[in-house]
Amino acid sequence: MSLAAASADTGDTAWLLAATALVLLMTPGLALFYGGMVRTKSVLNMLMMSFVSIALVTVVWLAAGFSLTFGEDAAGGLIGGLDHIGMSGLGPDSVQGTVPTLLFATFQLTFAIITAALVSGAVADRAKFGAWLVFVPVWALLVYVPVAHWVWGPGGWILERLGALDFAGGLPVEIVSGASGLALCLVLGPRLGFKKDSMRPHNLPMVMLGAGLLWFGWFGFNAGSALGANGLAAAAFLNTLAAGCTGLLGWLFVEQKRDGHPTTLGAASGAVAGLVAITPSCGSVSLLGALVVGLTAGAVCSYAVSWKFKLNYDDSLDVVGVHLVGGVIGTLLIGVFAVESMTGGAEGLLYGGGLAQLGKQLVAVVVVAVYAFAVTYGIGKLIDVTMGFRASEEQEQTGLDLTVHAETAYDHGVLGHGAPVSSSVVPHAQKVTPQA
Repeated sequence: MSLAAASADTGDTAWLLAATALVLLMTPGLALFYGGMVRTKSVLNMLMMSFVSIALVTVVWLAAGFSLTFGEDAAGGLIGGLDHIGMSGLGPDSVQGTVPTLLFATFQLTFAIITAALVSGAVADRAKFGAWLVFVPVWALLVYVPVAHWVWGPGGWILERLGALDFAGGLPVEIVSGASGLALCLVLGPRLGFKKDSMRPHNLPMVMLGAGLLWFGWFGFNAGSALGANGLAAAAFLNTLAAGCTGLLGWLFVEQKRDGHPTTLGAASGAVAGLVAITPSCGSVSLLGALVVGLTAGAVCSYAVSWKFKLNYDDSLDVVGVHLVGGVIGTLLIGVFAVESMTGGAEGLLYGGGLAQLGKQLVAVVVVAVYAFAVTYGIGKLIDVTMGFRASEEQEQTGLDLTVHAETAYDHGVLGHGAPVSSSVVPHAQKVTPQA
């Protein structure tokens, strides 16, 4: 993502305005995707965790996040400076590349928002809402912002010193959210009844709608990262569509072979897995490479989501199995399928580039995953010790919607998941002190 100053281009600006809106829409789409996957007693809580992330991350980003990410490097490629603290020095005439700086900052803000929201899926059904309100801004500053600077910021060590490639966020979005989700679900521990009770998605049409909105918004996510209305944006757009399709097909193929049934949840999850994997590579690989990246992610991630049962970590909505694993696949395969016509120089193993680029991608993946996991685990533990991160057993059993928000998503109760709560019982919520 070039940050060189130039005059604003109206075509580039118009496209990035649209792309920014598309990426922001992904967070409500994710809320529906996650909301349909949880049990009915915690639907509203799941939606709230995504929606409140929009507000929290926006405040943090405007206060210091943008400056620390995209300000001039202040620490040897590790973090940006405070020259734009509170968005100071930036006005409507400020230009970043060929687009207004304020627009560029808003576009990047939408990436930070959805990354935080993604993490919530790993701890669905059991996290204190108040603890989440504390976690998100601290995590955004200490985890997302530094990694985003490493990858995209001026002087960032991953891009400019290591030479690893990441077009639209495989490292700061996908791997960071997946590794952070793993850390947080280990801090909180498994849900009550994990591996014993049925915890199937309660509303698959909602899941499919959410996946559709995510796919729609992903075109802004990936093609918008070209920061211009140009051929690279068009190639990234097509690669995004192609990988989402093969990801869907790859997941369904595995389901059919393994279980004998291709499912709607599998179709939605496979498409997301393909989109996750193509995120870092959409601006580096050819169309053929994109097809292979998506297919690989769909097939591998369909197996990866079952690892939690073998390794005994309760990643509620498969953030690890889809986003961490898919992000690793997409980032590493740049070292295999990168073509000079897309990258402007670097080539992958299959196109004569040898193992050099693959090695750079591997180093970036390992460092980012370890950093995100370690710092998130530390933040989560600190919050857990000081204020408690896990909801009480009573809250979890009854459902976070009623006990935390004093609301229910459905008038006719929880549709078989837990104790029924009809509309006649809802006034009882006044006797239950909502707790975060």
